[in-house]
Formats: sequence, C-alpha cells, structure tokens
Amino acid sequence: MLNIVLFGPPGAGKGTQSDKLISKYDLQHISTGDLFRKHLGEGTDLGKLAQKFMDEGNLVPDEVVIGMVDEKIKAHPNVKGFIFDGFPRTVKQAEALDELMNKKNTPITIMLALEVPDEELKKRLVSRGATSGRADDQDINKIENRIQVYKSETIPVADYYKQQNKFVGVNGVGAINEIFEALSKEIDAKA
Repeated sequence: MLNIVLFGPPGAGKGTQSDKLISKYDLQHISTGDLFRKHLGEGTDLGKLAQKFMDEGNLVPDEVVIGMVDEKIKAHPNVKGFIFDGFPRTVKQAEALDELMNKKNTPITIMLALEVPDEELKKRLVSRGATSGRADDQDINKIENRIQVYKSETIPVADYYKQQNKFVGVNGVGAINEIFEALSKEIDAKA
C-alpha cells in the first residue's frame, strides 16, 4: 500500500498536486480540514467532542484527530493507499499516525514536502485571494503569519520523517506538470 504525507506551506500547490497524485496512484485523500467539517456538520460523537474543545477556545486533542483519521481509513479498506494532506502537523501526531498505520501493517511510505520561497508563496496567495475571496489570502500580515506558523510547526515533523529516511523535499516552483513529474519520480523510487 502506498501512503503519502504531502506537505508544504500555504500556497505551495498541495491541492493541485494532491489531485494529480490521487488520480495517478488511485489514492484516498485524507484532509483533516475536510474531516473536521464532515464530523461537525454531521454532529457525530467525534464532531461533538471536537466542538466542545473548540467552543472552549482550545485545540482539538490529537486523540480526537487521530480518531477521525482512523475512522476514514476504516471506511476505505480496499484502497491502494492514502494521501495525507497537511497532516500530521506535530511530532506527536506523526507518532500517533505511525502507530495507527503500523497496526494496520501499512506504514507511511514517504513524506513529500513542496518547497517554495516565501516571496513566491506571498505572490501566489495574494493572487489566489483576489480570485477566491478568501480573507486569509488577502491580508499580507495574515499570510506572513501563516507561513511562520507552518515553519515552526512542520520543521520538527520534517525532522521526524528525515530520521526514518522518508522525507523528500521537492522544488515547488515551476510548471505544474514538471512539479508533478518530480513528485511522481520520488514516489516511484520509494514504492
């Protein structure tokens, strides 16, 4: 089974590349943002538990997030693999994900990190904000903060996967298909 952790800062092109990788490798997409919206919208037990923490102004505990991920994995027993989009965000989440996947005898294969210079990210996000209407893509201060939060959160996660020889950085600047080919080359080498 092919299990990919796809990482990159806001504006790196994760959504675009994720769609292409899902299509090529027949993977199931797991985005914690999507999972939160689903569970909150459906009022599931996990959603109610997450809502309780959010209402109190607290982060949703890793156990709840991992529970949502586990449920999603169980719902797709016959897939060729999973692509984790923007998750795990902390070393603790990475350890919990490894534990979960190892219990299922299907460990993480590779962590791919799209690497894009900050100035390029800012240009992309401002451009996206002009067409998407997303408020967080229209304020340069918010954009800079999101980039800094990404860096502070993910450097330890990248180091975690480097220690397992699963981390691969890929240049996220260039034509979409060139970046996709570079990602595919790395996946094919690990798979």
